[in-house]
Amino acid sequence: MQGKNPFATTGGIIAVGVFIGLAAILLQKLGNPANMGICVACFERDIAGGLGLHRAGIVQYIRPEIIGLVLGSLGMALATGEFRPRGGSSPLIRFVLGIVAAMGALVFLGCPWRAILRLAGGDLNAVLGIAGLVGGVWIGTLFFKRGYSLGSSVKQSAAAGWLFPLLMFGLLAMLFVFPQAAGQPKSGLLFYSVKGPGSMHAPVLASFGIALLIGALAQRSRFCTMGAIRDLILFRYAHLFLGLAAMLVAAAAANLLTGSFNMGFAGQPVAHTDGVWNFLGMVTAGLAFALAGGCPGRQLFMAGEGDSDAAIFALGMIVGAAMAHNFGTASSGAGIGAYGIHATVIGFAVCLFIGFTNSKKA
Repeated sequence: MQGKNPFATTGGIIAVGVFIGLAAILLQKLGNPANMGICVACFERDIAGGLGLHRAGIVQYIRPEIIGLVLGSLGMALATGEFRPRGGSSPLIRFVLGIVAAMGALVFLGCPWRAILRLAGGDLNAVLGIAGLVGGVWIGTLFFKRGYSLGSSVKQSAAAGWLFPLLMFGLLAMLFVFPQAAGQPKSGLLFYSVKGPGSMHAPVLASFGIALLIGALAQRSRFCTMGAIRDLILFRYAHLFLGLAAMLVAAAAANLLTGSFNMGFAGQPVAHTDGVWNFLGMVTAGLAFALAGGCPGRQLFMAGEGDSDAAIFALGMIVGAAMAHNFGTASSGAGIGAYGIHATVIGFAVCLFIGFTNSKKA
């Protein structure tokens, strides 16, 4: 099978990692926030704000990157015959895991991809976040050894597989129908940031086009941060991990070449220096990713393939991101939110409950 799919080879996954790393830095140069060329958790938070699900004015924008990741995967899946509508594997649990994952990631301020991009930009706070991610996935592997499973998905109707991509088409249409007027916080149905990270973005067509390519390549290569860590821990299998390492090296090299590398803990863009909660926020998020079966990016790619369970997880992350700002659990450059500790601890407990009650050895 790998011979028919060059992106499934070791060289292919490395090439995809290099492309994602370079594409992320390009998006930063085109206007996305520093060390945030692509961040699924942050961008889903911005989408939640753009739809008015939260009213944190500095993070409101319908990010074309999220739309492009899904539709790029859809296009590749259709072209290769891998679009297979499926679902029904504990959807409510996956929705809750999406909420927990988003809230944990926003305590750290980033998804696994942003953790890598932060490190590639010299942000040493990301070391603790990545360590927490590894720790969370490691805990997840303990549940796998206990026979953890959310059950098998089953074949579903074409409508079930197309629904989430159609929602993405709808968001894209809204972005063009209600574009932001200069300096205005609202346009028709949509909210827009006029300052802060939400106001910083590459041109719509560039963002969407680059994300389309990433979505297509990642779908074909099965690129997944959580999967890379899981496979390395459980099987000592480094195939996916090499793609992750390539993403880090490529992004770091691009930052060095463009003068965007700034090593240190303090003064990093959209980051805080509370090491304990940088670590623990990503422990909770990493465990949620493991129990759900994929990192946020991989969930979007699977949703593009017609997996409604992955789509439910992605919707859970959007809702969780909105809750993080409405409930004061999200961090900022000034530190963790007023209820960030509570969200991290409760989210971890929820994950443990899900893990134990869905294990054969429970």
